[in-house]
Amino acid sequence: MSIALQSKSIYHGLPVLPSESKSLTAIVTGANGISGDHMLRVLCESPERWTKIYALSRRPPNGAWPAQVEHVSLDLLASPEDLAKQLEIRGIKADYVFFFAYIQPKPKDGGNIWSAAEDLVTVNKKLLVNFLEAQALAKLLPRHVLLQLGAKYYGVHLGPTKLPNEESDSRVYLEPNFYYDQENYLKEFAAKHNISWNTTRPANVPGAVPDAAMNLCLPLGIYAAVQKHLQHPLEFPSDLAAWTNIQVLSSARMNCYLAEWAVLTKEAKNESFNCSDDCAFTWEMFWPKLAAACDLPYKGPIDATEKVKYHEFQTPYNPPPRGYGPQALIRSRFTLAEWANRPEVQNAWREIAKEHKLRHQELANMDQVFGFTDMALFFSYPLVLSMGKAKKLGFFGYVDATESIFKTLGEFVDLGMIPPFGGPHFQ
Repeated sequence: MSIALQSKSIYHGLPVLPSESKSLTAIVTGANGISGDHMLRVLCESPERWTKIYALSRRPPNGAWPAQVEHVSLDLLASPEDLAKQLEIRGIKADYVFFFAYIQPKPKDGGNIWSAAEDLVTVNKKLLVNFLEAQALAKLLPRHVLLQLGAKYYGVHLGPTKLPNEESDSRVYLEPNFYYDQENYLKEFAAKHNISWNTTRPANVPGAVPDAAMNLCLPLGIYAAVQKHLQHPLEFPSDLAAWTNIQVLSSARMNCYLAEWAVLTKEAKNESFNCSDDCAFTWEMFWPKLAAACDLPYKGPIDATEKVKYHEFQTPYNPPPRGYGPQALIRSRFTLAEWANRPEVQNAWREIAKEHKLRHQELANMDQVFGFTDMALFFSYPLVLSMGKAKKLGFFGYVDATESIFKTLGEFVDLGMIPPFGGPHFQ
């Protein structure tokens, strides 16, 4: 079997999709989030294939979009009956649904962003159930539904897992996981209504949008901008284990190229797929490049001249998700959330924001904005998603993770959310 591949900008090894797929319609939920926004971008690259795209979100997606994109304001926490009426009145029917809607509940007191496990299940399953049941009530069923899940499917947020993570791995029932509830429901719904489905499982997702709770890159840009303004080095906040730890990232646009391929590939129907950049990533490799791009000196974990005091905690379960071996030790010298609350940082950001007329004049919601990046910086055990299953069916996508982060930071500059830097421009 021969497969035609192509490159688009920094994204390589992408499949050339069949030209006979034309005049299709799509619904994208969570359209103003990182994944939803990039799904719109990918679909809009092929206007003959995707002639009508409904962008569903409470607020309009960012920026201007081609004429085939129609924003529909829907609250997916409304009842299926209310949603069905709105779908019927507006005539919203699509061949394919790309479901990215997500709500991040408030963490438990003293817990990390994943600590409210039961609340995550309740609210996020409700989003999916309400929407799909509304489509059934309105008799506006799609042919196919793709649901984005994530690497927490493997329990990576709870401790070390078996490596590499493969789609056939057993579920981890150490605590409630909303991905399992969503996936179970989707499979039951699809079987009942004779439609097909996919689920995807990305890791940390670089991507630029004005508003997203789980954004890896924006806090990095804010941190670098303020450190440059204060003439401070770019100091890495964790230890040597986190510095050298190998992980993968899952760039938003690459994830969406895989999603489009999956729904249009017969052999991929009713299957789950990992999503990653297929590129090994470490902070050890990336941090000096970020510092150089910002024309800043940096300090890694081995550069501290004084005796370092770490805040330490262990991952919560013994044994961890892989079923054997020790718990992982997570260590930090400081968190970006703590750093952002320092008076000198707050004052520096006000000066930066005023000078560059940035979108946000104050640093606010520090725990929400910086908490996700803190967890990524402190991660001390490997995260490796196998891409073998997708490759065997014809998807060979690759993007250099460092290039992806720099591209994302450049887009945040364009959005007026961080200032331009004095070093080489982000590409």
